[in-house]
Amino acid sequence: MIFERTGTSCARMFEAKNLSKRFGDRVVLEDISLKFEQGQLSGIMGPNGAGKSTCFNVLTGHFPPDRGTVLLEGEDITGLSPRKIAQKGVARSFQIMSLFDEFTALENVLFALPEVRNVGFNMFRDVAGDTATVDKALKIVEQVGLAASADVRSSSLPYGQRRALEIAVALAAQPRVLFLDEPTQGMGADGRGRLLELILGLKRQFTIVMIEHDMDFLFSLADEVSVIHWGQVIAQGTPDELRADPWVSRANLGTKRHA
Repeated sequence: MIFERTGTSCARMFEAKNLSKRFGDRVVLEDISLKFEQGQLSGIMGPNGAGKSTCFNVLTGHFPPDRGTVLLEGEDITGLSPRKIAQKGVARSFQIMSLFDEFTALENVLFALPEVRNVGFNMFRDVAGDTATVDKALKIVEQVGLAASADVRSSSLPYGQRRALEIAVALAAQPRVLFLDEPTQGMGADGRGRLLELILGLKRQFTIVMIEHDMDFLFSLADEVSVIHWGQVIAQGTPDELRADPWVSRANLGTKRHA
């Protein structure tokens, strides 16, 4: 069931229209349409193999769609490279973390800042003397609760802190939209609790789109959730609306498996 909503005051930040994607003979996405409103946290959920991660990859430019359109504040960004989409203000984390293990937490964030990344490692070696740039990176590290670990190599950080650092790296890109792919993957209850508080804080500042297998975690954060199954959007609504939907309840979508 798709719950229609009228009278909203939110501005549409990101939109996908009629996306389709296949790999060989396998249809992974079929005619998917999604709308993500400015200032909200929108969730995507569904069972293992439903097409969620493929959808994320199409939305962020890692896979081109076979058909359909992706819009960022009305601008057509369909088929642009991940780098160009990121430059337009779309940042994402990954289900499998991607960090520079030999760098400290602060150095990972420094290198992700556009003013450092755009000129490469020569600037990175000299950036220690640039107080303004270092302070900017430190504020992002503090924002995700890693101030005490700023000088610790990322490879030495506990798993939950590495997840927080990956979000910090995404924030360093100064995004208009932040995509989070399975942020609780591999976390225990304590780690999920700390991550919940972090994302609650970020939700007040960013438009966020999140894939999450933990239904309770997602429903405690999301303003609206889209359910993908068999490569299609089969339900959309608020967490309360989806909890009340008999099909969603019977389907037991909140499993802890990869998608």
